Amino acid sequence: MDLQGMRTGIHWRPNLLNLLLDPLLFELDRRGSHCQAFADDVVLAFEGQEMGEIQKRANETLAYVKDWGIRNKLKFAPHKTKAMVITRKLNGLTFNTHVSEVCRKAVAFYNKLSRAARLQWGLGPDVIKLLYTAVVEPVVLYGASVWAPASRKLGVRKQLAVVQRGFAQKLTKAYRTVSLNSALLLAGILPLDIRARENASLYEIKRGYSRRVVGDREVERPVAYGELEHPAQRSMVRYRCLADGAEVNQITSQCLCIYTDGSKIQDRVGAAISIWENAAETRSKKFKMESFCTVYQAELLALHGATEEAVKSGREICSVLSDSRAALDTVADGTSLHPLAFKIRKNLRTLKERNKIINLFWIKAHAGWREMSEQTSSQRTQHLNPKPNLSIADALSHTSRDKLERSQSMNGTGAIQREKTASTTKIFFPNVVEAHRIMKQTPIDPLLTQVFTGHGGFSEYLHRFKCKESPACICDPTESECVMHVLTKCPVHLRERTELEIELDIEVKIENIHIIIAEKKVEINS
Repeated sequence: MDLQGMRTGIHWRPNLLNLLLDPLLFELDRRGSHCQAFADDVVLAFEGQEMGEIQKRANETLAYVKDWGIRNKLKFAPHKTKAMVITRKLNGLTFNTHVSEVCRKAVAFYNKLSRAARLQWGLGPDVIKLLYTAVVEPVVLYGASVWAPASRKLGVRKQLAVVQRGFAQKLTKAYRTVSLNSALLLAGILPLDIRARENASLYEIKRGYSRRVVGDREVERPVAYGELEHPAQRSMVRYRCLADGAEVNQITSQCLCIYTDGSKIQDRVGAAISIWENAAETRSKKFKMESFCTVYQAELLALHGATEEAVKSGREICSVLSDSRAALDTVADGTSLHPLAFKIRKNLRTLKERNKIINLFWIKAHAGWREMSEQTSSQRTQHLNPKPNLSIADALSHTSRDKLERSQSMNGTGAIQREKTASTTKIFFPNVVEAHRIMKQTPIDPLLTQVFTGHGGFSEYLHRFKCKESPACICDPTESECVMHVLTKCPVHLRERTELEIELDIEVKIENIHIIIAEKKVEINS
């Protein structure tokens, strides 16, 4: 249902909705009706064993809602009111219409893009991949956590393949005859049906429905909105920016000061706090984090450790100095649902209730403290205890995504091996995971694509499309000129092949090609 008579897009709408809709929502809840509202949209859900029972309850509730609207001079838009019956069999929910619609939008976008992305000019592969990742995938995968099971159906996979084929060929600058599997493998992107199931898995992991990938790690989840302070009781948190070391020294000499820092060196992530009193460091604390945590999380953890120390110290005045404005802005935002920011604000509230003063400061690159900060950070990163102080796996972290993508890539490996297409590409890359790693570091060009696919200026290929009278190689009329013949057998290139075999100490033959590429025995572009 959609409310009429309420303008959208104005700043006082949330307060107006609280005043108007809250009584209705509370009354519906009291009557035992499941109700959910977002802005001016309201959803009512009814359940029962028989259709008559559901209709009776729905009509009674809708009658009450209509009377409530009349009393409050509001109307519900009939043309925007929809009803849907859902059974255990999910009758009619094939998602074919939804998939067709999103694929139509994606194809329309590709048609416009293809005009500006030609073989020798226009948009490059990097730009095309960025547009594909940032525009096409979000459009197609919208609501994938719901319709992911339908992605296993042949009809849905065919529609998704139509979308991907054009983009993959543009990314690799391949001939139009190149199969989808070859183009996807060289472009380094997963099939959309596998991406849909990956999104569904990430959705389940983020909400705690699945422990896949994260295992026994704690998953960082937003704090429930109901746990935040009431807006009327919410105290404002401010921080001050310090310009130079002179101001820092002045503050350090006046009260207890706690410096915070977080960093990531290679795969080691940690945080540290340095406690100063009377312009001298008294002690410090270090916190180790899992390798998949971010610097942003480390900075927040350091701030949390600093506020914990301030609460335990019992000092009347305490100053906390950080070089991360992002972390301080998150703490200052009273509506932030980040769990560490929530704990920090809770500590600040505790200090205020005890009539203690805590000041937050931002220092650019820890002015006046940088050398000691870097030394502490380096020691913390290199010599931390093996057990981490914080083991939080962000459900959307790169680690979780990479692990899940590798798992999905293995599924893709099996799918490609079962397909009859991409026979030449599978000789070079029998494993999708290895192919993704290699192609990520390899600039793609049209000539390289021709070699990896076998679709290019080879007599055998040109003869298929009647562009050449004979498929024979110039070395022997009985031998077809294909990419494998040119690389491993053709005597025309014997000298180059022999020199390469001597350099690599391995025979260049079909069985060894994937080993040569995987072990980086030769630069691919050479």
